[in-house]
Amino acid sequence: MTIKPKLMITGANGFTGIHACDYFKNAGYEIIAVSRTFSKSASSKGIDLEYCDLTNRHQVNDLIQKTKPDILLHLAGQNHVQKSWEDPITSFEANVMSTVFLVDAIRKVNINCKVIIVGSVLQFDIGEISSLLHPYSLSKTIQVLVAQSWELLYGMTIMIAKPTNLIGPGVSNGVCSILAKKVSEMELKNADKVLVVNNLFAQRDFIDVRDVIRAYEVIFKVGESGLVYDISSGHPRYLKEITDTLKTLSNVDFTIQTMEDTIENINIITSSKVLFDAGWNPLIPFEKSMEDLLHYHRDQIL
Repeated sequence: MTIKPKLMITGANGFTGIHACDYFKNAGYEIIAVSRTFSKSASSKGIDLEYCDLTNRHQVNDLIQKTKPDILLHLAGQNHVQKSWEDPITSFEANVMSTVFLVDAIRKVNINCKVIIVGSVLQFDIGEISSLLHPYSLSKTIQVLVAQSWELLYGMTIMIAKPTNLIGPGVSNGVCSILAKKVSEMELKNADKVLVVNNLFAQRDFIDVRDVIRAYEVIFKVGESGLVYDISSGHPRYLKEITDTLKTLSNVDFTIQTMEDTIENINIITSSKVLFDAGWNPLIPFEKSMEDLLHYHRDQIL
């Protein structure tokens, strides 16, 4: 009888976490889903649910001692840039202290546990403080530095995943989700047929959350401790392409109001060559991701 690896997923009730629990359960892992809250349907997925405030050191220690995971996928955190401006300390606690408590609890209980810490494309080079954009960027940068330090100092198996902007069905703070929700409201709630976009020529790299989760599995299996794995589509897009795609997919004719038209490339476009070489590549086309996202928001309104 094959023993299923015990995979702990933090932030299991979040945008990525919900998809991750479904994918890894179907892939044969024993899932330990961790969150401060769960949806009503979470208990029907056939996975173990663990309630934990990851900013509480004692709760985290008890959680790791109780479950002893073989793999940790740390998705939990505060990922809203505007909220980080309003309350930087809470963002720091959610992103940095949760990571400190988790990796140190694992160090004490099961140092052989494989750990993936999910960083952000909005991290900055710690040697170039002038490139710091906002408190969220600071919190994610320090989070990764902590994880790399525990890997180096204690010989733990810790890898860093650094995805770009995630899209796909579900609730997220991303611009694609925000715009798709507004379009679905125009279709189904007779809302004003005006879509407001700050800058149509802002450029981002978008990748489907389901492809990113497959990349996490590749990192579990063949990743090298201490390395940072960039995860991207490799195809940056202007926000105008998002609005054009939504116009094509929608059954309403809406106008677009923009605040500026300056070409902007705020995100560094990264390469996923290391993962490509390991056999991973994105499978879900951008248009399919947007179609699924729009259907999701329509269903929520209905």
